[in-house]
Amino acid sequence: MSIFNTPANIVITCYRRLAPFLEQEVRELGFEVEETFATGVRIKGTVNDCIRLNLNLYCASQVLYSLGKFTSRNATDVYRFLSDIAWENLLPEDGYFSVTSNVHNETVNNSMFVNVKVKDAIVDRIRAKKGIRPSSGSEMDQAVIHLFWKEDQAEIFIDTSGETIARHGYRKIPGQAPMLESLASATILASKWDRKSVFINPMCGSGTLAIEAALIATNSKPGLFRNNYSFQYFLGYDEEFYYAEQDKVEAQITDAHGLRIIATDHSEKAIENARKNAIAAGVADRIEFAVCDFTETEIPQENKGVFFVNPEYGERLGEEQELEETYARIGDFMKQKCGGYSGYIFTGNLDLAKKIGLKAKRRIEFYSGKIDCRLLEYELYEGTRRIVQPVA
Repeated sequence: MSIFNTPANIVITCYRRLAPFLEQEVRELGFEVEETFATGVRIKGTVNDCIRLNLNLYCASQVLYSLGKFTSRNATDVYRFLSDIAWENLLPEDGYFSVTSNVHNETVNNSMFVNVKVKDAIVDRIRAKKGIRPSSGSEMDQAVIHLFWKEDQAEIFIDTSGETIARHGYRKIPGQAPMLESLASATILASKWDRKSVFINPMCGSGTLAIEAALIATNSKPGLFRNNYSFQYFLGYDEEFYYAEQDKVEAQITDAHGLRIIATDHSEKAIENARKNAIAAGVADRIEFAVCDFTETEIPQENKGVFFVNPEYGERLGEEQELEETYARIGDFMKQKCGGYSGYIFTGNLDLAKKIGLKAKRRIEFYSGKIDCRLLEYELYEGTRRIVQPVA
């Protein structure tokens, strides 16, 4: 029985606080979500379904196909359970695999020890059945096995992704402190942008937000930027099925006629790098790049959409004091020039955000790495907001 056609639990992981947006994506693909938790969602499906998920998701990190749950008090229990799995039907004896794990068990103080136990169980089983064993190591460019073990409950997975799909593969020049691609996508999905109206991204840096906006608007999926996944190295993999799924993803791309995405930065080098990244992503013709101070950014008065900026947070006192003026200028610019738009500021410094001088309508929680961040939404009124007095 092939894993590629056999339904089992699938856990799709993501970075913390991205799960609501990942769930939205998974449902839009037609899957029933059985559980949503802090770092992912759980569904039922086959490894062929995992292929589709890997190709289509913007917000995910890994797509994990479960081979079974078990009770484990120590590493010996892990070895014993894994030794009973028919690895000879899953992995080629002359192939290569790596092991990753997420372990929270009082008997373990080094997850590498557990990884070795997993590896030993697999190679011992295959050697006993085939007479030879596959190679193994730390590189994740071929087959990957993942163990989740918390207290006395464990689950073993095929990591069908391999290298994380949270990085979308087009960004050749990341720039300084770049936003992770899956996070950028999630913040855009969290906004009110309709994927048709104007998207303005000052202080664009390496261009990640503008590029992700262009990808989302044209329904261009990040899976098209890579051609190497873990699922390709398991027995039963059907290359024709994979190519057919790729063709479906390509066929879904839309023209987004009339879309305007404007990205600016005061640094010529940043714009040069952003343009190169946009070319690699195939959306350079969808983005209007310009070198200028953010206050000189064009704000179209037709088809008004969102003004979306990700300013620096300031890690040292001197930097933070300098940035107070920048945040105040952003607030003034939104009030004076962006009437009719929805304003969004993504920041990891809420003290600086107070300098915006506007009351946020929504505060959406995210993490950027380990930094607690907020996506602040501002309703930017055109002209003077009329306040209707209640009738006595």
